[in-house]
Amino acid sequence: MADIKGILFDKDGTLVDFHATWFAIGDILALRAADGDRDRANDLLDVAGFDFATHSFRPDSIFAAGTNADIVSLWYPHLANGARQALIAEFDRFTTEEGASKPVVLPGCREALAALHATGRQLGIATNDSTGGAERTLLALGVAQMFAATYGYDAVANPKPAPDTVYAFCDFTGLRPSQVAMVGDNRHDLEMAKAAGAGLAVGVLSGTGTRDSLSQLADVILDSVADLPEYLAVQA
Repeated sequence: MADIKGILFDKDGTLVDFHATWFAIGDILALRAADGDRDRANDLLDVAGFDFATHSFRPDSIFAAGTNADIVSLWYPHLANGARQALIAEFDRFTTEEGASKPVVLPGCREALAALHATGRQLGIATNDSTGGAERTLLALGVAQMFAATYGYDAVANPKPAPDTVYAFCDFTGLRPSQVAMVGDNRHDLEMAKAAGAGLAVGVLSGTGTRDSLSQLADVILDSVADLPEYLAVQA
């Protein structure tokens, strides 16, 4: 643990309460896609990963772990490429504005980030949200100044679970992948860590992932980011 000099965090479900922040936004987008048909919108939410029985998003579902481009492809499969790109841009704009205006921070998150930043470690964001949406969310949470870099799905050639974001963070900070920890609530986060050769893959149970869904990939599973400073301190 002493060699961990940088930490990449997923955003939604890791720093931000995924369900509280994103269900209302996803519902609006589904209703638009369904032309206001409530039943059809519910079907779209279901196929994207919302479980109406538990009122939560399924682990590793498209809505939980995918990008706006994935959602557009799922909900609008017959669009021509130009129209698809325009709609992805509209989704990015809407989710950036709405997600950044209503983020619900997870308990203990700000304090944990401050403690980790105080150790001198480089902090970064690796999200399948847009880069602009992630940056505005960090500003809304009042933690942007603690982060060296923010990477959305549109900042790299291949988003999570590809290793590109870890490599980009290492290029920017001068760290090696083995010096970087990746923290996230979905398998995509941990798959990226493993693909890149990250030094530590940390699963957190504060989002859509479960102990069962994360256990095969995580080096350690914590209840939330709030537990990370103590874990790293004890392991050092």
